[in-house]
Amino acid sequence: MEHRSLGRTGVQVSMLCLGCMNFGDPTPEAEAMDIIDRALDAGVNFLDTANVYGRGASEEVVGKALKRNGKRGRIVLATKVHGRMEDDNPLAFGVSRRHIIEQCEASLRRLQTDYIDLYQIHRPRSDTPIDETLRALDDLIRAGKVRYIGTSSFPAWRVMEALWAARELGLNRFVSEQPPYHLLDRAIERELIPMAQAYGLAILPWSPLARGFLTGRYRRGDAVPEGSRFAEDLTRAPNFVARTKQHFSDMAYNVLDVVEALAQEKGCTPAQVALAWCAQQPGVTSPIIGPRTMAHLEDNLGAVDVALTDADRARLDAVAEPERAIVPYYIGRMIDFKPPAYRWP
Repeated sequence: MEHRSLGRTGVQVSMLCLGCMNFGDPTPEAEAMDIIDRALDAGVNFLDTANVYGRGASEEVVGKALKRNGKRGRIVLATKVHGRMEDDNPLAFGVSRRHIIEQCEASLRRLQTDYIDLYQIHRPRSDTPIDETLRALDDLIRAGKVRYIGTSSFPAWRVMEALWAARELGLNRFVSEQPPYHLLDRAIERELIPMAQAYGLAILPWSPLARGFLTGRYRRGDAVPEGSRFAEDLTRAPNFVARTKQHFSDMAYNVLDVVEALAQEKGCTPAQVALAWCAQQPGVTSPIIGPRTMAHLEDNLGAVDVALTDADRARLDAVAEPERAIVPYYIGRMIDFKPPAYRWP
């Protein structure tokens, strides 16, 4: 397993990061712990979770697994804060100082550890000044409870605002960003990746398989399989349904056709081609895989052995145009685009 620098830090992380969102629900605890053990044995040393995944269930499973295998000191452990942790409680979400410090303590208890290697702001917010968020994170670093800090689903301008504020105030700065990135959504190539390369941020893409679409499970003209993630999404709010249906456009299936053709030529699976493409893109540090079963993990691990040539990438670029978002995750659902409700002092 290849290892790469976590941005401008001296920390080395595996080229695949094990995302733990499914652990506890729907993946049973015992199987989730076995998946973690198998990933570590395969050379993965980077685990990512969040407090909001199962409202603590994922972190609890990760904590139990690391205590059982005794390998806490050999991994980079990442978690996130922002999501709502209680219903009908306005204090139980966000990126305020109060919520960040409270949830960091709760995550430490669930993870059964004294420190978090990478503590990330799960989503940006316009109602909280970035200096308040950064001061809280800086205090956690100085207290020894957090080693590094990062962001998730921040547009380039928000990351730059945070870097500037950290420099002005003498605070620890963000070292990583987790954006959505896959062959159906290449929008981060416009600004985010060049910015990250210029300022030394790690890029940790989530959903490199486009929520499973690039595995080839979904066939052109067929109904969405029952029990799939997309089947669940199609029962949600109308605007969510509209975005979900974008995955099943002719353009998306044209991309999948090329992915499947390359997989057949290389004797691997479509998922491995899509993951290999993401991991080998300029500026990418570690795509986050999200296996639900051991079989999913084994398939994902095979991506590290898939080599793509310039000719392969050109074939993919012909149907998945660079910088283009065929299925734009950034728009509307994930990013708070409202103008800031505060002024810089």
